[in-house]
Amino acid sequence: MTDNREFEIVFDGEVPATPERVWEAVTNATAAWLFPNDGWESVNTVEEYPNHLVNRMEGPDGWFNQLEHVIEPLDGGRAKLHYVHSGIFADNWDEQYDGASKHTAFYLHTLGQYLQYFDGQPVVFTDIQGPAASQVPDGFVALKRALGVDGAAEGSVVELDVDGVGRLSGEIDFSNEHFLGLRTADTLYRFFGRNSFGAPVGMTVHQFGGSGDSEATAKAWGGFLEKVYA
Repeated sequence: MTDNREFEIVFDGEVPATPERVWEAVTNATAAWLFPNDGWESVNTVEEYPNHLVNRMEGPDGWFNQLEHVIEPLDGGRAKLHYVHSGIFADNWDEQYDGASKHTAFYLHTLGQYLQYFDGQPVVFTDIQGPAASQVPDGFVALKRALGVDGAAEGSVVELDVDGVGRLSGEIDFSNEHFLGLRTADTLYRFFGRNSFGAPVGMTVHQFGGSGDSEATAKAWGGFLEKVYA
């Protein structure tokens, strides 16, 4: 027996860009705020540029994963976004749904940060996963403490000295018990407390301007995470 059940996660909000720019971000620039979508075996079942997009993946036994974006123009060069993520989770439904729903708010916040500060710039994406030792109840707390932001509120301007990485100057653009966002002049750093959802702590780095080095970034931050959880 499996616990395969359908789910639906809905988000409604505003983003600081026109529908055309939002469409570009969710189709061709996902590495700038989410992760690269190269190699996805999916199809656009609805494609009404620039207002309605439905992207769907299907698998055996009725499995599917679907993303819907409804994008409406607002005054001032902004857009209203209605986002629906639906599909089927295989096993551990409650844990998977909890994790996916909480990730949604952070990802779409990051979409807004990209559109406001870095829209259209070339990006170098790096994904770094913490060691298995980070998968403990206080794993994310330990990371924030090591970064020196455990007491920093959202909106705080910070100067961080990260061991093996260097000095970072920027703003805490998102902060709660599960996620942390740091925006510098040329980079979005996203930290994920996935220890709360049965996985290791992780992070992504989105470097803009065309000068990023993914291999060097992964080595530096990977070394930092190893030290945090040694």
